This record gives sequence, C-alpha cells and structure tokens, in this order.
Amino acid sequence: MLAIWVKVRVKPDQKKRFLEAIEIDALGSERDEPGCLQFNVLQDDQDENVYYFYEVYKDMAALEAHRAAPHYATWRAAADTLDGPTAPTRCKTVFPADRVYWGKM
Repeated sequence: MLAIWVKVRVKPDQKKRFLEAIEIDALGSERDEPGCLQFNVLQDDQDENVYYFYEVYKDMAALEAHRAAPHYATWRAAADTLDGPTAPTRCKTVFPADRVYWGKM
C-alpha cells in the first residue's frame, strides 16, 4: 500500500473555493476509485489556512488512476487557491496491518 501525507497552505480569500474542490476530490476518490482506500482532509489547529490530506492507495497504479479521475481534475483546476507549492510525503502503512481493515483490498 501507498500512503501520502500532503500539506497545503490556502490563500485566505480562496478558502471556500479550495474546500469545495477538495471535497469533490476526496469524496469522489473514496466513492469511485476501488484503489483509493482512504482520503481525509484535515485543518491545522494552529493555522486555519493550512490543510493536510491523508490518502491511502492500494498501489502505484491506483494513485495513477486517481490522477486520471474527473474529480481530480476539479481539484487541479483549483490549484490557484494555494499559497505556495504542495508538500507531499510518501509513506508506507504500518498499522493497521490487517488487509481486512482497509475493506476494498
């Protein structure tokens, strides 16, 4: 499995547009992509303009399918809402290790 932790900073005056676009992407990812096992969006408690995405994919092919999905295009079209580049970190999942936990596996 492949997990990605992405940090983004949003322009304060673009927050509404950002949230609308990332909601479409996150919900579409979990609903429409068999290889997307989790897609959470979190807001930083100290800085309301910082958000984190926690995404888990079955494998690299699932991540590539995510990037080709229509809801991802909605998110990419709103990239100008960000205040700087995204900061992704790729991770390997450790716990829970039971594949049954991830449901779609």
